[in-house]
Amino acid sequence: MKTGLVTLLFLWGCDQVSVRSAPYDEPATQGLKVDAFRNVGAIRAPAGFTRLPCKEGSFGHWLRTVALKPDNRVYLYDGRLKSNQQVQYAVIDVSVGNRDLQQCADAIMRLRAEFLFEQKRFSDIVFIDNLSKRYTWTGGSNKTSFQKYLDRVFGMCGTASLEKQLNPASMKNIEPGDVLIKGGFPGHAMIVVDVAVNAKGERRFMLAQSYMPAQDIHIVKNPNANNSPWYKADELQPVTTPEWTFVPSQLRKW
Repeated sequence: MKTGLVTLLFLWGCDQVSVRSAPYDEPATQGLKVDAFRNVGAIRAPAGFTRLPCKEGSFGHWLRTVALKPDNRVYLYDGRLKSNQQVQYAVIDVSVGNRDLQQCADAIMRLRAEFLFEQKRFSDIVFIDNLSKRYTWTGGSNKTSFQKYLDRVFGMCGTASLEKQLNPASMKNIEPGDVLIKGGFPGHAMIVVDVAVNAKGERRFMLAQSYMPAQDIHIVKNPNANNSPWYKADELQPVTTPEWTFVPSQLRKW
């Protein structure tokens, strides 16, 4: 979502859209401090729900293993605290770097790339910019060069290009690893880091984001569910998060 022009950077940013959705009764997780959560999969599922089965080795399974920071504060790339500290439920323990690069779509590409790198699926690490140029990782297990590769991807790709690269998905079949995305000028993107299901087949999901300027990737609260981190999968209602609202048709998958 970056270009060489400051003005375009501003236009591509993750600006807030205010659209209200109908609230639903979802009690917030009680009795656990955030520092008790070792990883995404340790966050308690809503009452009556269990986690959606994910095949070992899948992106969804990997996302559940991503560690959470004991510090619940969100920091910007330059070490300053984000001004709004009311958004996050937990903070994912993945470096934001020291440049204003790893913003919303970039955070999703970072998680996807880290998963594929860990799986040694190096040839699958490919991102495509808005002019259809492909950025393919060819450096094998060289982690230092991998970060430089990601910095280049973050500089050239964004919400507009990532939306084109992903495939349409359905809310009724939402899975960990899916992406809510509005390709941009402005635009925003958030990743589904976990999904739970009940006996009726109803689904709840958690969302994580980075934002603008680049900041720690964090799991967001649901303002319509007592600040629980779980959202209701609904094919008709918008998904209203603390800093952006999506419509169900904006769900995508890899």
